[in-house]
Amino acid sequence: MSTTLISGGTVISATGRQLIDVLIDGESIVALIEPGSATFGADLAGSVDEVIDATGKYVIPGGVDAHTHMQMPFGGTTASDTFETGTRAAAFGGTTTIVDFAIQTPGQRLQDTLAQWHEKAAGNCAIDYGFHQIVGDVNDESISAMGELITEGVTSFKLFMAYPGVYYSNDGQILRAMQKSADTGALMMMHAENGIAIDELVSQHLKRGETSPYYHGVSRPWQLEEEATHRAIMLADVTGAPLYVVHVSARQALEQIATARGRGANVFAETCPQYLYLSLEEQLGAPGFEGAKWVCSTPLRSRAEGHQDELWKFIRTGDVAGVATDHCPFCMVDQKELGISDFSKIPNGIGGVEHRLDLMYQGVVDGRISLERWVEVCATTPARMFGMYPRKGVISPGADADVVVYDPNGHTSIGVDKTHHMNMDYSAWEGFEIDGAVDTVLSRGKKIVERRTYLGSRADGQFVRRELSQNLI
Repeated sequence: MSTTLISGGTVISATGRQLIDVLIDGESIVALIEPGSATFGADLAGSVDEVIDATGKYVIPGGVDAHTHMQMPFGGTTASDTFETGTRAAAFGGTTTIVDFAIQTPGQRLQDTLAQWHEKAAGNCAIDYGFHQIVGDVNDESISAMGELITEGVTSFKLFMAYPGVYYSNDGQILRAMQKSADTGALMMMHAENGIAIDELVSQHLKRGETSPYYHGVSRPWQLEEEATHRAIMLADVTGAPLYVVHVSARQALEQIATARGRGANVFAETCPQYLYLSLEEQLGAPGFEGAKWVCSTPLRSRAEGHQDELWKFIRTGDVAGVATDHCPFCMVDQKELGISDFSKIPNGIGGVEHRLDLMYQGVVDGRISLERWVEVCATTPARMFGMYPRKGVISPGADADVVVYDPNGHTSIGVDKTHHMNMDYSAWEGFEIDGAVDTVLSRGKKIVERRTYLGSRADGQFVRRELSQNLI
């Protein structure tokens, strides 16, 4: 087992920052050492296998992206990133753990779908990974199986209030699944949009010949996200289930969550960088079919309505628990183009697993959030929320040595011909400039990225058996 000393850097945690050295032995962090301390000998740097000089840089826990979709089948095609390509891209961006989704569709057993996702990922991940389970067929068998999956380290389950005929669960099914969640302590995740009403609006737009990507956003108005979010909160209140609302994009939906949290409810929100930076007018409304690049659900919201600024505010107040990517990439050629004459046939998804840490760090530079909040929403709280803390999400003795050295004096230019390792033929973040850069990435003590050079392998990642959420009241 090799030893590594990260010296001279400032360790950033969710609670503060400190100039302190980090000693790694094998796959774990073993000590935080005051600079100049002789506790481990007068010449610690000379006795370890490698010294990483982090002078003038930040040392942070590896990012935890708790919402990705590698190799996800959707709309007649499959997400373009495999577990291999997607996790390698994540590593370049300083993310060292993902939690992906095993997907049950009607007629399948939960156990079988989880086995399928294990088969896809095993031996093909550059970083560590876990699974949530999508329950797309709520019935007696699947509800019973939820308990079995918890014992296998899958402790969170996702339901959809959208996509009738595909993943949709009605209120009665949601109630039953939430009752099981309340009984077991598993976290219930929710895609909160009123899918029945959305499908009617989609049909009306298409009948009027309104087929461009812009109408994807218009057909999924914020009112239908707020309504579904409120309904999910009320069902969680009736059942006592802990609720985690994914990819919240509308400020009104977040107000519903903030109100519930003010009452002491176990209700949590996730948002994504696309909802903080991109908009209905500028991206979905791009000329011609260009807007298809940014079709995702929930959709990008109108900048004129103030959603983006309000979401940053809710991150500062703590009502947004974590920032994930909902990474679900599709190429324009042969994939997004499936909807060239009908926006409802455009595969829903944006690629971003490589850029989350950078995009959120730019929020620090711009004065929107603190360094501590950056680490909290990108690493610490996702690890706690999904039962991986203190193994993940913290620089602390005993934790996995998932460590990122981040250079605040560096610069990152995002673009296909610049910093782009996702398996896509375009970047949703083309032209974005970041006042900082990932310098070095360690995954369980192994250096996998150094100065934008990949040093890892496709089989470095291990499956993480998760405990129940450590973030519940």
